[in-house]
Amino acid sequence: MGVAACIYLAGFIDVPAERYQAVLAALPKHIALTEAESGCISFSVTPDPNIEGRLLVSEVFVDQAAFDAHQARAKASDWARITQGIARHYQVSVGARPFDI
Repeated sequence: MGVAACIYLAGFIDVPAERYQAVLAALPKHIALTEAESGCISFSVTPDPNIEGRLLVSEVFVDQAAFDAHQARAKASDWARITQGIARHYQVSVGARPFDI
């Protein structure tokens, strides 16, 4: 039997100064909705302590289906509307589940 694979996303978004407070205000709801999704193992969006306006993003989902469902939900959310046009700098990878290592 093989080890089950998770989907990992890591990276950042650089939020323009004039939009930063609106993005931060929307963040708690986005995090709560994501953490409530079936298949979400972990989800973190935190301010970078060294680069003003940068939010560090880290996500782990149990499989590709859970990750795809998250992406679909997020694209249709208030978060997508509030962050529209802000470039994301993410890397997505597949690996062993943290509890299988």
